[in-house]
Amino acid sequence: MDVDQSLPTASGLSTSIVLQTLPKIDENLTHDPKTPKERILGLLDLLESHVEKLRKEASQLEEDRDHLLATLDSVKNADLMNQLNENDADDVLRYADRIMNRCMTVDVRVFTQRDLMQEEALFQVNHLIDNLVMELKQDHEAVKARCISYVNACSSVMVEGAMDKKFESALLGCTVDDQKRVKKRLVGLLTYFEKLRVQNLQ
Repeated sequence: MDVDQSLPTASGLSTSIVLQTLPKIDENLTHDPKTPKERILGLLDLLESHVEKLRKEASQLEEDRDHLLATLDSVKNADLMNQLNENDADDVLRYADRIMNRCMTVDVRVFTQRDLMQEEALFQVNHLIDNLVMELKQDHEAVKARCISYVNACSSVMVEGAMDKKFESALLGCTVDDQKRVKKRLVGLLTYFEKLRVQNLQ
């Protein structure tokens, strides 16, 4: 029994292609210095690397979907919409909604194992971030400053402004994977806030 390790190693290959060439156990090879356990563990090591690659690709798809939805939302709320007459605005909104609904049909999720305390910590973090979005139209600059303080809580080096201790405390209770995702989400929100600011200045 042996592991056939003749699989592509180029990182550029898609998961679908790699899955067709996954390693297999060859039961016919008897002259191998490795023990059966070592051969099986070698196969599992290779499979684990493919699982992690699959999770990474799925996470990227999840991010791409969120970015598309955020961009569609910014288009719908752009000041340029105010320059359209009622009929044209209705046409544009229907078109944007059609694209958004189409995007919503894509459901990509990477599950992270969490205990009860980590679930609660993630809930608190998401609640704080959701409040940012809800309060955006009330005070754009204050919300942006708070978002920066949240980003600072995710980083070892502060870029500017202060750091929100409450947010940091909740974030530290999250899993490492969740902490990385939260930071990416906040950075994406900052970019979105800046786009809205530029649009409002035009």
